[in-house]
Amino acid sequence: MQMQNNEATKRELRKPKFIDKVNYYEGIITEVHDGMIALDLRGRLGSIRVPKRMVISDFELEVGQIVALNMSFIEQISN
Repeated sequence: MQMQNNEATKRELRKPKFIDKVNYYEGIITEVHDGMIALDLRGRLGSIRVPKRMVISDFELEVGQIVALNMSFIEQISN
């Protein structure tokens, strides 16, 4: 872990250029595992896998359920 931190400080990191614009997305759960779920995002935007601990739910997660998330764009900050 310490080595990874040293490597990150050697690279030039900068602050993001763009101001966050949070967008609303919906998707359908396609896989459910012990610690992870996979979603297909609506609108042919692809798929994403996230840890279950990042999902807010009052019910058991199941394949086929519709979920929503707020997400910003990814910006590279190192060279």
